[in-house]
Amino acid sequence: MRIGIVCPYSLDMPGGVQNHVQDLAEALIALGHEVSVLAPADENGPLPPYVVPAGRAVPVRYNGSVARLTFGPLSAARVRRWLHTGGFDVLHVHEPFTPSLSMLAVWAARGPVVATFHTAMTRSRTMAAAQGALQLILERITARIAVSELARKVQVEHLGGGAVEIPNGVAVARYARAQPLPGWPGPCHPGTGGALGFLGRFSEPRKGFPVLRDAFVRLAPRRPGLRLLVAGPGEIDEALAAVPAALHDRVTFLGRVAEPDKPRMLRSVDLYVAPNTGGESFGMILTEAMAAGTAVVATDLDAFRRVLDGAGELFPAGDPAALAAVLGRLLDDQPARAALAARAREVVAGFDWPVLARRVVEVYESAIEATGGGQPVVDEDLSEAPPVL
Repeated sequence: MRIGIVCPYSLDMPGGVQNHVQDLAEALIALGHEVSVLAPADENGPLPPYVVPAGRAVPVRYNGSVARLTFGPLSAARVRRWLHTGGFDVLHVHEPFTPSLSMLAVWAARGPVVATFHTAMTRSRTMAAAQGALQLILERITARIAVSELARKVQVEHLGGGAVEIPNGVAVARYARAQPLPGWPGPCHPGTGGALGFLGRFSEPRKGFPVLRDAFVRLAPRRPGLRLLVAGPGEIDEALAAVPAALHDRVTFLGRVAEPDKPRMLRSVDLYVAPNTGGESFGMILTEAMAAGTAVVATDLDAFRRVLDGAGELFPAGDPAALAAVLGRLLDDQPARAALAARAREVVAGFDWPVLARRVVEVYESAIEATGGGQPVVDEDLSEAPPVL
């Protein structure tokens, strides 16, 4: 099967949707399919051979974060050219309501179109105001996938209809065989040591890094060997502003880590902490930490609770005191951490990409059958496209 996949967000920046698209593409290729991914990306940057770059993106505030998107007439022309040359049996777009390549691709294609919805914005004024234009796009989509129950709920509440729920996946074997970084995690004796981990844009409020930082500051004076390993982009001086100077040498910032290094980072800590404050529809980092065999402590968000399914400890959102209590208890209880890791191995097996990719292929086959097996072809007339294009 020839499959065209569109990612709306720039591959020049790490992110959950970008990782999902690339991992899915590689899993489909491993199953014997031909895959081409169109995405915003620097044409001169290092890219997998299956990626077709659509040019640089521009930063836009979207869904409580800053997304790097590509849109406009030049982008529309690139989408049409890619569809013309691809000869795809099915087109698979991600986040088709985001004003970027996915929306352009849906509008430019005819035939079997599958869309994956990642967002969990259950109350969106923008979505409600643009419902008419979005409905026109929705009518061109043959089959829908939602990565979580919350993402599926968005469609039901705002646009009607349902979707097949297929969660974000993780390459379990890659994470399980990774080796820790040199010198990590170190000893974790009751009342003394331990290594905590955080991965993400630590300057982005909804990622919740200040909650973890404040919990670390509470714990560190009582645990002289406690360390915090932080990976991801952000202003280090700003992140350390609320940390006493005496504790600065116990916080290590790795900066942005490449995808091959992420499993090593997650294998380097005793506890991975996801202190997110909200706005999460899934939580890919949780499945990645579970695949790495690391015990997880996470905010008690509905999405996180569903993903962990008993394979992690939860704490109230935005409560550093409660987080510190959970961390201290688990750091002093190695059997409890081992039990969480064992449960995680059971849970994460259902998120392994080879398993999920086969389910996605079933959706493709249903979409192709529903459209009589026709290939997506370019619709040259974009005169009635939504204004955002």
